[in-house]
Amino acid sequence: MAKIGTYIQAAYDELVHKVSWPTWDELQQTTIIVLVALLIITFVIFGMDFAGENVLTLLYQLLGK
Repeated sequence: MAKIGTYIQAAYDELVHKVSWPTWDELQQTTIIVLVALLIITFVIFGMDFAGENVLTLLYQLLGK
């Protein structure tokens, strides 16, 4: 049981004293970057899905199915 207490104390000490937390401005900037990247990736996947669906629909129509 003492090992668990020591672990929790060490984890707390590391989070409070050793971790370099971002400033509010840095946090906002990186959040915006992540959201923009998410939107770009979403549109790329949507475009690939749309193109793939159209290609397969055309292929099925050409093959007469």
